[in-house]
Amino acid sequence: MPPEESFQALSPLDGRYRAQLGDVAAAFSEAALIRHRFAVEVEWLLALAGCPQIAELGTLPADVLRAWVADFGAADAAEAKAVEGRINHDVKAVEYLLRGKLESAGLSQAVPFAHFALTSEDVNNLAYTLQLREGLRRVWLPAAEGLADAVQELAEANASVPMLARTHGQAATPTTLGKELAVFAARWRRPVEGVRRLRFTGKCNGATGTYSAHVAAYPEVDWLALTRRFVEGFDLEWNPLTTQIEPHDTLAESFHLVIRHNSVTIDFCRDVWAYVSRGYLRQAVVTGEVGSSTMPHKVNPIDFENAEANAGLSTALLGHLATKLPVSRLQRDLSDSSALRNTGAGVGHAVLALRAARRGLGRVAADPSAMAADLEQEWEVLSEAVQTVMRRHGFADPYERLKELTRGAVVTPATMAELISGLGLPPEAERRLLALRPSTYTGLAADLVRFGRREPG
Repeated sequence: MPPEESFQALSPLDGRYRAQLGDVAAAFSEAALIRHRFAVEVEWLLALAGCPQIAELGTLPADVLRAWVADFGAADAAEAKAVEGRINHDVKAVEYLLRGKLESAGLSQAVPFAHFALTSEDVNNLAYTLQLREGLRRVWLPAAEGLADAVQELAEANASVPMLARTHGQAATPTTLGKELAVFAARWRRPVEGVRRLRFTGKCNGATGTYSAHVAAYPEVDWLALTRRFVEGFDLEWNPLTTQIEPHDTLAESFHLVIRHNSVTIDFCRDVWAYVSRGYLRQAVVTGEVGSSTMPHKVNPIDFENAEANAGLSTALLGHLATKLPVSRLQRDLSDSSALRNTGAGVGHAVLALRAARRGLGRVAADPSAMAADLEQEWEVLSEAVQTVMRRHGFADPYERLKELTRGAVVTPATMAELISGLGLPPEAERRLLALRPSTYTGLAADLVRFGRREPG
C-alpha cells in the first residue's frame, strides 16, 4: 500500500502499522491462503495419481505440478480471484485455476480429477491450518523468542542489582532487578514451546465425513489409508472422525497458547511501566521525539503501552476464535468461514505487541542508584529475616514481637540494630543480622536468574 494511502486503511494493521508487519501480511494474506489451497489441491491430485486402482488418471509429472506450487505468485492469486468474481466461490476458483494449468500442460486426462471427491472444507481445513502453522513458526515464534532472549540478557546483566520488591503495592522482601525480569523470560518459554511442539490435525473425508463419494466412485480403494498418507504428508495429524468440518480443536489450542503468551506480555509491560515510573529503569531520549503536546520534559513508556494494548486486542480476537471455531451446528454451518479470515489479525496484533515491547526494551537501562535509594528507606523489610532467625533459635512468638515493633512504623538502621541487639540471640546469629542491610537481603535471587535461559536445542 502506498504511504499516501495507508491512513485510509480500515484496520491499523494494514494502515498505521503496515510497515512493521510485512511478514505477517505475507503469511496471512488472502493471497497466501489461495497459495495453500492450491498446494492442497495439487497434492491431492498427486495422491490420487499414486493409487494403482485409479487407472484413469495415469501417471502425473510430480515435479511439474509441485513447481506450480513453488512458483505460485501474485498473478496466480489474482487469476483465482478473477474466477471467484465470476462464480462466487473461492475454493472452486482454485480448482478451476488448477484445471487450466493442467490443460495448458497437456494433462487433460487429469482435469476430471482436480478436486475429486472433495468438499471445500477438505481443502480449507488443511489450507488454514498450514497457513497458521507457517505464520506462527516463521513470524510469531521468532518474535516471541527474541523478546524472551532480550529480557533474559537484561536480567543477567542485572542479576545482582538489589531492588525493593512490592507486594500489594507495599514494601516487601528485597529482590534483584535481574531475578524479576528472568521470571518473565521463564514464563514465556512454556507457551513458546507449546506452539513449537503443537501437532495440528487435518481431515479429508468428504461432504459429511463419511467418504461416501470416494467409495461410490472407487469402492476398491482403501480411502482411509490413502487420506491418512495424504494428510500426514503435510506433517499433520490425521483426523478420521469429523463432520463436514474438521473441528478446529488444535487451532483453538494454538490460539490459547498465544493468549497465554499475551497475558505474560501484558504483565511484563505493566511491571516495566511501573519500574520506569519509579525511576528504576531510565528511558533513552530519542532526538526529535515529543513526549507530550504540552509538557516538554516527558519521556513516556509508549512502546510498553502500545504492546499492552495490542496484546489485549490479540487476546480478544483469538479468544473469540478459540471458543467459536470448535462449535458448529449439526454437520456444518458457515460461520467458521468468516471467523477464520481474522486469524491473521489476531496473530498480527500479538506480533505487533512483541515488537513494541522489544523496541521499548532497547530504550531502557537500569538505574541502580534509584533502587538503592528506595531500599535505604525501608529497613523494616528486615523484620522478616529477624523473626525467621528467632524461630530457628526457639524464641516464643517471634512474628508477633516483630509485628508490634515494626508494623506501620518508621524503622531506621539504628532502631533495627537496637532491636536485634536486645533480643538475646546467639552471638553468631546476632552478628549476621547486624551485618544485614536491605540491599544485601536478596537470598538466592542472583542465582535464580539462570533459570530464565532458553533450554539448548
